[in-house]
Amino acid sequence: MQTPGTPLRELLKSRFGFAEFRASQEKVCESIVGGSDALVVMPTGAGKSLCYQIPGLARQGTTLVISPLLALIDDQVSKLAALGMRVEQIHSGRTREAQRAACVRYLQGELDFLFIAPERLAVPGFPEMLQKRKPALIAIDEAHCISQWGHDFRPEYRRLGERLAGLRPAPVVALTATATGMV
Repeated sequence: MQTPGTPLRELLKSRFGFAEFRASQEKVCESIVGGSDALVVMPTGAGKSLCYQIPGLARQGTTLVISPLLALIDDQVSKLAALGMRVEQIHSGRTREAQRAACVRYLQGELDFLFIAPERLAVPGFPEMLQKRKPALIAIDEAHCISQWGHDFRPEYRRLGERLAGLRPAPVVALTATATGMV
């Protein structure tokens, strides 16, 4: 568990095992820890995930991660759990019992990260549950889906702005490796 005011570099080393940030990561992390929203566009493999993971830990609460791909959620959850993070996931691929247990852990403040699919925010009662203990940070992974495919692929991505309003003042970080000029 991190202590209040733990420097970002200390979190990077102690929780993730890296001695140095990659280009731009530290600046992005500092901005998010300070409460700013951010759009992070980095190539695949450049360390985008650390740009929400480190600030999430530094802000000392639960980071809500919204991702459109269940395989990506499973992968991120496995990696973070292997590093000793307190992490859960809620999506249609989990049993009701597992989803309920994740909600209880969230409400009890037992999670560093909670991963959900965007459609979860449309489930009656779910946003209200999140509002009982607002997240410290909201991360939107694969953010290009909002404008590129939101209307076809995952319509709920288009509604994130309105659905997340009740979870503020948590900063929102949107992350993608796919940002064309049109996106």
